[in-house]
Amino acid sequence: MKIQKLSNNLRFSIIKMSNETKSPHLASSLSCIDIIATLYKSILKIDKNNKKTDVRDRFILSKGHAAAALYVALEYKKIITKKELKSYAQKGSLLEEHPSPKLAGVEAATGSLGHGLSIGCGIALSSKIKKKKFMTYVVMSDGECNEGSVWEAALFASAKNLNNLCAFVDYNKWQATGKSQEVLKLGSLAKKFEQFGWNVLEIDGHNHDLIYKACKVAIKEKSKPTMIIANTIKGKGISFMEDDNNWHYRIPSDKEVKLAKKELKI
Repeated sequence: MKIQKLSNNLRFSIIKMSNETKSPHLASSLSCIDIIATLYKSILKIDKNNKKTDVRDRFILSKGHAAAALYVALEYKKIITKKELKSYAQKGSLLEEHPSPKLAGVEAATGSLGHGLSIGCGIALSSKIKKKKFMTYVVMSDGECNEGSVWEAALFASAKNLNNLCAFVDYNKWQATGKSQEVLKLGSLAKKFEQFGWNVLEIDGHNHDLIYKACKVAIKEKSKPTMIIANTIKGKGISFMEDDNNWHYRIPSDKEVKLAKKELKI
């Protein structure tokens, strides 16, 4: 399956899940799904057969409120089943509205923002100590870069030369209560991470080819952790959701699901 078709299919699955379960954070999932689709299709060395081995790549969705984007990718890789996916956000389900490592394919609980990068640092350092060759990938939100723990982890990663760590900032310019630069003045994230000693790339976070190439640069990096600033659009892919922060919490109606399906050409 071509990557754009895969992304569209995953987008529509996320929209249906939000509609059927009345679960929020739809737009946040749509802004990062191109990154996640590219990782799970072409980059991550993980599948249903090696989901518990020591040499699998690790993926941490630090912006845990976008859990739906992770779950549809896990189902695509057959790490979880279609039946499990349909249980999303239901009482007693392992597919909670924020990821839990009780579910196969989930490395860490990431309900509280700002901790995924620190967890990724620990995993990456551990792999070096144990001489295990795998990459650790972390997808963060721009809003969570308000957290001091992010910058502590950034300093640590550079100090320990964690070249086996690759992080993304899903830079959709919004957070729950407003524009990211208005809530706190983040300034240039690229310059900040460069000053903290990271190898920094800035890309269009919806261009699958650029996402793939940036990951390949990270894999070849010899001494530094890599930060990919992915410029994205909240609600990407659906015209009436794009860059509209109401969709951080809004639930699509049946009519809106049909409109989204038409736009995605499903």
